[in-house]
Amino acid sequence: MSQTQSSSAPATAVPTRTFDARAFAAASASSPLAAATIRRRAPLARDVKLEVLYCGICHSDLHQARDEWKSVMPTVYPCVPGHEIVGRVVEVGRDVKKFEVGDLAAVGCLVDSCRNCGACHEGTEQFCQGPATFTYNAPDKHLGGVTYGGYSESVVVDEDFALTVSDELDLAGTAPLVCAGITTYSPLRHWNVGKGQKVGIVGLGGLGHMGVKFAKAFGARVVVLTTSAKKSQDAVRLGADEVIVSTNADAMTKAAGSFDFILDTVSASHDLNAYLSLLKRDGTLTIVGAPDAPQPVSVFNLLFGRRRLAGSIIGGIRETQEMLDFCAEHGITADVEVIPIQKVNEAYARLLKGDVKYRFVIDMASLKAPR
Repeated sequence: MSQTQSSSAPATAVPTRTFDARAFAAASASSPLAAATIRRRAPLARDVKLEVLYCGICHSDLHQARDEWKSVMPTVYPCVPGHEIVGRVVEVGRDVKKFEVGDLAAVGCLVDSCRNCGACHEGTEQFCQGPATFTYNAPDKHLGGVTYGGYSESVVVDEDFALTVSDELDLAGTAPLVCAGITTYSPLRHWNVGKGQKVGIVGLGGLGHMGVKFAKAFGARVVVLTTSAKKSQDAVRLGADEVIVSTNADAMTKAAGSFDFILDTVSASHDLNAYLSLLKRDGTLTIVGAPDAPQPVSVFNLLFGRRRLAGSIIGGIRETQEMLDFCAEHGITADVEVIPIQKVNEAYARLLKGDVKYRFVIDMASLKAPR
């Protein structure tokens, strides 16, 4: 998730040291991503500089590059997307204590926050009232303009917003964890999903497949709710105990009132009422997908059963680190297709068709290949 937001904080002076970095950027809403050179700040006292090894492709990258959220998050060009970053530390500021040169690190959707509001003090920087500074297309308080993301050979970030990464995990599969992973982990943790519960995952895509893995690791009975019967075998491979094809009216009726929690990962418009009716009394349906249009909800589906309809975005830095540590302990990574940066536009086209299992990840070494 990335956005452009106004900030009341005055811009600081441009540091005396900057450097050029190779990247891939969109020059306009209608242009393909192409090779570009961007300016990065040299590490300040508390900064770490990462050589980007892998960067995942999130569906929001496509939305932002094409300015499809212009009414709420207008894109500033050139736009360098990417907030699923795994890299190696190549330089540290003089006051950095958390990292040393050579360490593996990750950067997710946030690169700063106000540090002063209630959300920041609680460790939920994703809700910062400052507002938070997102990894790309947000006001850059150091250099002016906007922040640039991970489709780049390097990134510089305050150590407080860099995450430690286990060298025991596949690094390409780790990159999507700091967006797709935390987006599904956070609500499952918040609503205390665990043993003895029946949990539904709506949609089996980049988010949904991570939801299945986490819910299963938490000990829940996991049911994938999908419109495609073709996904049944893969759902079971990922850890699902059962698959319900949501277009099968008899199957949906039979499952009514049986779920403790449902995580809805679908970004397209769909019938929320069909899933609300599956919840037990006091059950919760949490949405992490973001349909463009408002979705109608029958209030009676909430009143009868004291059910809850909720939403969730990513997690804060502390929870994201907790998630990465949990993944290292349980051997969880995303299922990915690794591509060179030169195929990013092809990947965007395939993403629109749902033609990926389940996340594209860019091998950033390809950026150094001859153009």
